[in-house]
Amino acid sequence: MPFASSITSIPAADWDALANPAGAEWNPFVSHAFLAALESSGSATAATGWTPHHLFLRDFSGFPQLAAPCYHKAHSLGEYVFDHAWADAYHRAGGHYYPKLQVAVPFTPVSGPRLLAATPELRAQALEALRKECRELGASSVHVTFLPADHAANLATPGWLPRTDLQFHWYNQDYPDFDAFLASLSHGKRKQIRRERQAVAAAGVSLRWVLGGDIREADWDTFFAFYQHTGARKWGRPYLTREFFSILGASMPDAVALLLAERDGRTIGGALNLLGSHALFGRYWGALEDVPFLHFEACYYQAIELAIARNLQRVEAGAQGPHKLARGYLPMQTHSLHHLAHPGLARAVADYLQAERAAVAHDRQELLTHAPFRRDGQGHATAENYEHDG
Repeated sequence: MPFASSITSIPAADWDALANPAGAEWNPFVSHAFLAALESSGSATAATGWTPHHLFLRDFSGFPQLAAPCYHKAHSLGEYVFDHAWADAYHRAGGHYYPKLQVAVPFTPVSGPRLLAATPELRAQALEALRKECRELGASSVHVTFLPADHAANLATPGWLPRTDLQFHWYNQDYPDFDAFLASLSHGKRKQIRRERQAVAAAGVSLRWVLGGDIREADWDTFFAFYQHTGARKWGRPYLTREFFSILGASMPDAVALLLAERDGRTIGGALNLLGSHALFGRYWGALEDVPFLHFEACYYQAIELAIARNLQRVEAGAQGPHKLARGYLPMQTHSLHHLAHPGLARAVADYLQAERAAVAHDRQELLTHAPFRRDGQGHATAENYEHDG
């Protein structure tokens, strides 16, 4: 079963035929261009602990059959499905948790296809190939993170442990404009959002979108300063290099939407979003000045406005953040699968995950009771209406 040491060794057309087939929802993060930008920029490489080890197989006729973005890893950074406690427990017991295989989009907590194949049978074949590769490499485990819900359900077979978590997504009810969205909320939440947006305007902040090919290198320079500032506070050091953003803008211009916040003639903050065929994905945010509610305006409200303008079905605002609930973003489950080679570790983790899944399901239902929508049935949406395949 062939594994490639670089995405660039796989023809882009062949990879994309599996990652984003015609007629399916287009996901920018599994595209060849996005993964190539991570590698060629020095962001996801052996030097950063993300050694590319991509699965790619053709059928007997030479057509692409199945693939998976896979990395050989010696740490658990940049994944957003945290297994540090598993690694610590295994090390205390005398085992070696690293290296491991990670099937994921580096630094990207966005659900989407991971086992790139046309049928459930082929995706199951990909899982088996990954398990075999784990054994041959002497790795401790394989982790397939941020799978679509239906893929995870179909592939939760013996030897693979399912895990869930929560994110917050906004769903478009064919709103003609932002005011129509506000009208679907309870009176108190409408008032709160209007007050927050007015506070940003009263602080003298204006916001503008720069899309695709209109983004200049100077804009990327400015945004990278924000990204570094925020990344240093959250992770110790940012994951992405400056070059990544230039490559991304040049290779995927139609997928890039950069929001810049300006005051007194200078840019003070920004938010980078990617556009899929059905969704807007909020990815990175940063600011050099502390303006109350600017984060909410730039990352949540402006994203909703752009999604409405482009008739997109949803906004995915990234990992974590129960505070998003009050702003119209609903709790949705994310899914991953984990294969642990050591039977004892697998049993212990299985017990833990069973309790964790129950807790996640309970938390989701509890959060839904605090959804901000009106209770009279007009414009009221619940997360159950919007389970999607990522």
